[in-house]
Amino acid sequence: MNIVIAPDSFKGSLTAVAAADAIEQGVRAVVPSAELVRVPLADGGEGTAQALVDATGGRLVQQRVWGPLREPVEAFFGILGDDTTGVVETAAASGLALVPAERRDPRVTTTYGTGQLIAAAMDQGCTKVIVAVGGSATNDGGAGMAQALGARLTDDNGEQLGPGGAELARLAKVDVSNMDARVRTTEFCIATDVNNPLCGPQGASAVYGPQKGATPDMVRELDSALMRYATVIARDLKQEVADRPGAGAAGGLGAGLMAFLGAQPRMGIAVVLETVDFESYLEAADLVITGEGRIDSQTAYGKTLSGLGRLARRYNVPVIALAGAVHEEAERLAEIGIDAAVSIVPAPMTEAEAMAQAGALLQDAAEKVMRLILTGREVGEGKWKLPAGGLGGEG
Repeated sequence: MNIVIAPDSFKGSLTAVAAADAIEQGVRAVVPSAELVRVPLADGGEGTAQALVDATGGRLVQQRVWGPLREPVEAFFGILGDDTTGVVETAAASGLALVPAERRDPRVTTTYGTGQLIAAAMDQGCTKVIVAVGGSATNDGGAGMAQALGARLTDDNGEQLGPGGAELARLAKVDVSNMDARVRTTEFCIATDVNNPLCGPQGASAVYGPQKGATPDMVRELDSALMRYATVIARDLKQEVADRPGAGAAGGLGAGLMAFLGAQPRMGIAVVLETVDFESYLEAADLVITGEGRIDSQTAYGKTLSGLGRLARRYNVPVIALAGAVHEEAERLAEIGIDAAVSIVPAPMTEAEAMAQAGALLQDAAEKVMRLILTGREVGEGKWKLPAGGLGGEG
C-alpha cells in the first residue's frame, strides 16, 4: 500500500512536520509494511517556508529584523534547493504572534521587517522570492516593506511617513527612484489564501482588522487611509491596486507587493503543490492522508485541503482528512476531493485539552482509520462471512 501523508499544520498545537510524524506513527502501527511518503504542506501562511525547504532540500536562514512594533526580532527566510528561490514568511517578521495581545493595534504595526527579509533573500542571490503573506499583525498596505527596500512615502512637508497604517492618511507622494535596484531583476510571487480587495466592506481593514486589534472606529480610519494610499499609488506609480483580488491580503501587503515589486498573486496551496511537485507523488499513490486543525466553510476556498483534494481527484486517489474539528458536511467536502473527514477528538473535551493532546489524538485517529480501511478490504474480499440475517442476527 502506497500512502502519501500530507498534512497542514494544526495551528497552535502541531507544525505540519509534527502532524506528519503523528500520522505516520498511527499508520505504521497497523500497516508496518506500507510505503509511506511524507509531504508536509502549507497554504501561504505559517509553515510555508519550512514545507518548501523540506521538500526541496533547501535551508532556513536566520535573520534579525524589525518586528511589527519596530522592536528587534529573530526571524528567518528559506532558500530552496535550487539556491535561487527564496521564501519569505510575513508571519516570521511581521506576524500577529509577535505582538502581545494588549499591544495589538494595526494603526501602528509595520511590515518593515518583511521588507528586510526580502532584501536578505536577495543578498543571498535569490532571483525569485515567494512571499507567504498569512498571519500578519499589520494593516499598512505594505508601506513598511517598501520603505525597507528604499521607497520614500512622504507627507505634504516632504517628510517620510512613520510606521503603521494610520500614517497613510497623511501620504502625499510616493517616490521609488532610490529603491533597491535588484527589485527590477527579481521575480516576486505572493502566496495567499484570500482574494480580498484592498478597501471597502470586503477589504483588508474591515475583514481582518478586528483580528489584529482594530475597533470599529479603527477599521474606518484604516480603510480611509488605505484608500488614500491606493489613490497616490495610482497617480505616482501608475498602478491600480484598490480592487485587485488579493490586494487586501495581510493588511494590504498584497497591494504593496503588487505596486512596488510587480508581484503576482497566486493561491498559496497552488504554489506549494507545484514547488514540491505533488503530482509526482500521486502517480503511485493508493491513498492520501491529510489534515489540519479545523475543517469548516472556509476549507473550500484556497485552503490546503481544497487544493490537495482537487489535485488528487485528477489521479483518482482517495483522500482522508483528519482534523481537530469538522464543521462541514461530507457532500460539500466531496466536491473538493475529500472522500472522508474524521475528527481526531474521541470524547468531549475543551479546545485547550484537545490542542494539548493533539499529537497523541492525531496518531490514534490515523491508527483507527487504517484499521477501518483494512476491515473494509477484508469484507470486500469475502474474508468476513455474515450470517443470513446480517449483523443483526436472525431476521
